[in-house]
Amino acid sequence: MTATSRALAAEFFGTGALLAVVVGSGIMGERLSPSNPGVALLANALATAFGLYVLIASLAPVSRAHFNPVVTLAAVLNREFPARHALGYIAVQWIGAIGGVWLAHVMFDLPIVQASQHVRHGIGQWVSEVVATAGLLVTIGGFTRHARAQVAAAVAAYIAAAYWFTASTSFANPAVTTARA
Repeated sequence: MTATSRALAAEFFGTGALLAVVVGSGIMGERLSPSNPGVALLANALATAFGLYVLIASLAPVSRAHFNPVVTLAAVLNREFPARHALGYIAVQWIGAIGGVWLAHVMFDLPIVQASQHVRHGIGQWVSEVVATAGLLVTIGGFTRHARAQVAAAVAAYIAAAYWFTASTSFANPAVTTARA
């Protein structure tokens, strides 16, 4: 297996695993605390942060652990990642995201393909996603340049926080948005 195919496999697996964590912990949080959405959101945010940390820390040496088309494009624009690999990364990120949602649905005995029941529209949602994504890129950029060993922890902490300070619960990733829809 070539380095490129290992990286693509890592992006596919990492993005899929991330979505399985995000969606699965959201389902579990709602099932365990149906009358307390705050507790459900806290559980979802913590599980996502912990899972994201593990995935970034373990897969970054293989693929840089982008798991997000916007992160891949930002790396290309900053000349930190070869443009010739971007399309492959983005494709496996989107496919992995959808596969991760389907996996979560299977684990919780839900219909594999379904439309989201959470209506998310309006200017607040769009602004929240722009803020969440911009903050993610600033976090990655700053820690990559000044504290590379802490990138996984910083990204996980930022995403957990953004669950709470954005109206959208911080998808910050178009592959996540598409897969969860």
